[in-house]
Amino acid sequence: MGTNHWVDALSADDLPTDDVQGFAVAGRDIAIYTVGDAVYATDNLCTHGHARLCDGFLDGHEIECPLHQGKFDVRDGKPTCAPVTEALRSYPVKLKGGRVFLQID
Repeated sequence: MGTNHWVDALSADDLPTDDVQGFAVAGRDIAIYTVGDAVYATDNLCTHGHARLCDGFLDGHEIECPLHQGKFDVRDGKPTCAPVTEALRSYPVKLKGGRVFLQID
């Protein structure tokens, strides 16, 4: 698949409101976040403790891992708080026709 492969992930009606939720998309465990009107997507597993981030706490643009309280920026997957040091994979998101699409290569 090329870098411009957009996958129809879910209905926009299924998006959480200022929260995070886990979804299976194209065989991957993906965390979908909404912050205001913006939608973001990352891998759902913490790179440190392998906990599911959809079970964590979303505070603005930061998701806190439920296991060791490491934090990531949901906009780009970068770590923002120890003990996390490795970034999450993040995925471009677009909304079209009431659907949420993720760019997955």
